[in-house]
Amino acid sequence: MKAAVITKTGSPVGANVKVVTDWPDAKPQAGEVVIRTEAAALNHLDLFVGHGLPGLDLTYPRISGSDGAGIVESVGENVDRSWVGKRILLNAAVKTHERPRPDSMFTPPEIRMIGEHTHGCLAEKFMAPVTNVLEIGQADPVEAVAFGLTHLTAWRMLRTKARVEPGQWVLITGIGGGVALAALNIARHFGCKTIVTSRHQAKLDRAKQLGADHGVLDQGADWSKAVRAITGKRGVDVCIDSAGKAVHLACIKSLARGGIFVTCGATSGGDATTDLTRVFWNQLSIVGSTMGDMNEFREVVALLRSGAIKPVIDSVFDSRDASKAFARLESGEQFGKIVVRWS
Repeated sequence: MKAAVITKTGSPVGANVKVVTDWPDAKPQAGEVVIRTEAAALNHLDLFVGHGLPGLDLTYPRISGSDGAGIVESVGENVDRSWVGKRILLNAAVKTHERPRPDSMFTPPEIRMIGEHTHGCLAEKFMAPVTNVLEIGQADPVEAVAFGLTHLTAWRMLRTKARVEPGQWVLITGIGGGVALAALNIARHFGCKTIVTSRHQAKLDRAKQLGADHGVLDQGADWSKAVRAITGKRGVDVCIDSAGKAVHLACIKSLARGGIFVTCGATSGGDATTDLTRVFWNQLSIVGSTMGDMNEFREVVALLRSGAIKPVIDSVFDSRDASKAFARLESGEQFGKIVVRWS
């Protein structure tokens, strides 16, 4: 079958992406379905796979891609054949097992990511456990893949972890990225007041067109005073961040008393400098968040299917131009999701 293959690790990743036509066909195991891909979207995870992930012994060539939608073509043992012919959207976070604790506190399960630990969606067909796909009916597959993982991630950050409420101030860093735009969508849906940051004025202007209340230009210096000025020196209730090191301290300094900093990534580095005095004195919470489970996936995808939220799409590439799609992501110039169309 045809597949967009990362042939080896290195940078730029796009230069190492090759479309082949002789990749072995997908064959479902027990509990799995094979999906004929209609569309797949890129995430920063695809670049991480292309660079090589420390601690993971990945072999190359390999197929990345953690956002996929398409038509179920075949099923493995113990899967109801009524799935065949249905259009589905993938939740790529596959639960492996949970480690029980002696108390009743929530312990996140261990997961493996389709498109990271196993081959992903950037191919004519991909495989997934039937427990990780959701029927989406007549939904546009391009919109669906642009919505999937980023909105699931932002939903867990804002609703499950931060429990946002109408009227709260929400700060979102790096607007233009998929998770940041998804967070803006969800924060607006729940009636929050939003502040977004970017290194590019054009991205701030576009975010305001999408409904962001305020924008702060990130020029490499501490912008927390600008955020606090917007809120009447109070600070924000919630900060949603995936940039990490470059903006972490400004985020912490932007929080109101009792505020929550929620992180799902560290694209600028993980060794951030923080302010522990501010953390304990203002009783701040620093919370980690990763993807989401199928219950959360159903909740947020319902907003897509109802038309309540629409994803922002930067560009759509034909599968033969997959390397160009990777290059677009690497450029950092995108505003919204980059999608690869397969059929």
